[in-house]
Amino acid sequence: MRIAVNTRLLLKGKLEGIGWFSFETLRRITQNHPEHQFIFIFDRPYSEDFIFSKNIIPVVIGPPARHPILFYLWFEYQIPRVLKKYKADLFLSPDGYLSLKTKVPQLAVIHDINFVHRPKDFPWIIEKYYNRFFPEFARKATRIATVSNYSKEDIIRSFNVERDKIDVVFDGVNESFQPLPSEKQNRIRQEYTGGAPYFLFVGALNPRKNVTGLLKAFEAFKKEKGGTEKLLIVGGQMHKTGEIFETWKNMHFKNDVVFTGRVSTSALHSIFGSALALTFVPFFEGFGIPIAEAMSAGIPVICSNTTSMPEVGGNAALYVDPFDIKQITDAMLNISGDPLLRKELIAKGFEQKKKFSWDKTARLLWESIERTLH
Repeated sequence: MRIAVNTRLLLKGKLEGIGWFSFETLRRITQNHPEHQFIFIFDRPYSEDFIFSKNIIPVVIGPPARHPILFYLWFEYQIPRVLKKYKADLFLSPDGYLSLKTKVPQLAVIHDINFVHRPKDFPWIIEKYYNRFFPEFARKATRIATVSNYSKEDIIRSFNVERDKIDVVFDGVNESFQPLPSEKQNRIRQEYTGGAPYFLFVGALNPRKNVTGLLKAFEAFKKEKGGTEKLLIVGGQMHKTGEIFETWKNMHFKNDVVFTGRVSTSALHSIFGSALALTFVPFFEGFGIPIAEAMSAGIPVICSNTTSMPEVGGNAALYVDPFDIKQITDAMLNISGDPLLRKELIAKGFEQKKKFSWDKTARLLWESIERTLH
């Protein structure tokens, strides 16, 4: 078979949620299936790090698709040309975007449809594109894969898609997220917070991630407890970050908040393993990879009780209503003041995280590819 793949989010040093999904699954699938040929379609010069095996043909076609007008040109004109030129049997799109102008069978990985429920979180033109085209992509797709049962039900309800057309392909967690020895934890804390214990948030900075609510909760935590704890916020700015930084500037304890920006993969592993707890309280998630990563790293998890997150956290997380600042604050107080609770959550987390691995994700995605073709 010739399987064409949208690999525009494989960007060296800039992998985020969907980029990591693409990297981890495609690396395994291409290496595990040398009998098939894969056409990796990039929208800019690519890194050789992403050419995982000899059965991959890399193709670069412009323009770089990072704006709705360019999305349209790339997927509706450039992609059909490549599919025709390489006689593709299937088009796999790990970010869910499809071409409406090809008859080649297509498998869309739609991670979530938060734009349906939270349109104001996006720049106007992006939101209009998503809500105009993703319902059409869902109907056009031969099959759909998504990363949680929550997202599956949401796509069925919102886009009126047949249930048996959608496969659940859970996200995985990298095996390099492991507990760290205390000497290394001390070294990492010294590097990022001057030696202080820290609550950790990991994710792109945008309104959906509720960083503003987390900052307010941390401010209330410090006012009530005092103490040396800090809040470490790891992730690059995405869009509509004004409220986040305005809230931070007005905090009495703003010097106890550390923004690292984007960090390297190896640094992220160490940052997770040295944290007091993950505080991950978005309003909406299709999966919530940081939850599984925290469990693998051996730290307790505070997370939202909404959307897919209870599905990922199981019985191994302390759940809060992301709209309730006091609940988030109380959870932080409980975690920081109760060593037995931390120990219990960590033990449960080690069991829960066994449900998620990239090997399993790649296998499930391959099964979805086979269903799309047959």
